[in-house]
Amino acid sequence: MNCEQCGKCCITEGKKTHRTEEEKKNLSKRLNIIEGQVRGINQMISDDRYCNDVLIQVSAVCKSLQSLGNTILESHLKNCVAYEIQMGNLDILDEVTQLIQKLQ
Repeated sequence: MNCEQCGKCCITEGKKTHRTEEEKKNLSKRLNIIEGQVRGINQMISDDRYCNDVLIQVSAVCKSLQSLGNTILESHLKNCVAYEIQMGNLDILDEVTQLIQKLQ
């Protein structure tokens, strides 16, 4: 897949991944929502809210981050890893295995 910047999207030279502006926009939007959730938890603690309510919000943030991570992982597998395999770099499979172990 080619990106507008380099024509070689997901080449891992220097461990960089070029993302489209739309991808960046979507990821940034999701991160801003998560950031707002975390600020909300901070405010709940300042307001002495009940532990149950705070913990439910903490759980929601964890699930939001997990979902974001899954989205990035899916893109990584479909683009970066697939490209490296096509180029004959099977060492990428070891990297992905280690990554998945860290994510568990």
